[in-house]
Amino acid sequence: MPVENIRVIGIDPGSRVTGIGVVEARGQSLHHIFSECVRTGDGPLGPRLVTIHGRIRDAIDQYRPTAGAIEKVFMATNPRSALVLGQARGSALVALAHNELEIGEYSALEIKRSITGTGRASKQQVQHMVRVLLGLDRKPPQDAADALACAICHVHLAQVRKRQESAMSELVNHGSGGVRR
Repeated sequence: MPVENIRVIGIDPGSRVTGIGVVEARGQSLHHIFSECVRTGDGPLGPRLVTIHGRIRDAIDQYRPTAGAIEKVFMATNPRSALVLGQARGSALVALAHNELEIGEYSALEIKRSITGTGRASKQQVQHMVRVLLGLDRKPPQDAADALACAICHVHLAQVRKRQESAMSELVNHGSGGVRR
């Protein structure tokens, strides 16, 4: 059963460094399209949020993804850090929503499990698996690798959903095979 092609932009939000990664699935094959780390520095938060939003919009305009994936905010020990991270994530979500992309939101655990098979994988293990899955010559920078991993997670789950929908459709169209009780 063929799986539709899908191009996904993944976002690893951060107030100082936001990872952006675009991955395309063609059938069962994954391809790296683009990735970068958006470094916003230590200045006032407002201009940093504008930079994050602008770079994501630029990537969407240039690479035309059909879906977006973003990492969910984890509960940080410092409430101020969690609030600032949430604002960076909000800036990224607005960029995705503005372009009317289907948006998937995934926890770090879900992303790691999808990429490495375990939710307890280290950052280095995620980088390594992203390199292997995308056939890259070297490991991408950590934040870019996390964004690419988020996009790959979305692709994997989209493929699973597509297979489930196809199986359900087949079941409905062909009945239960005449099984009686």
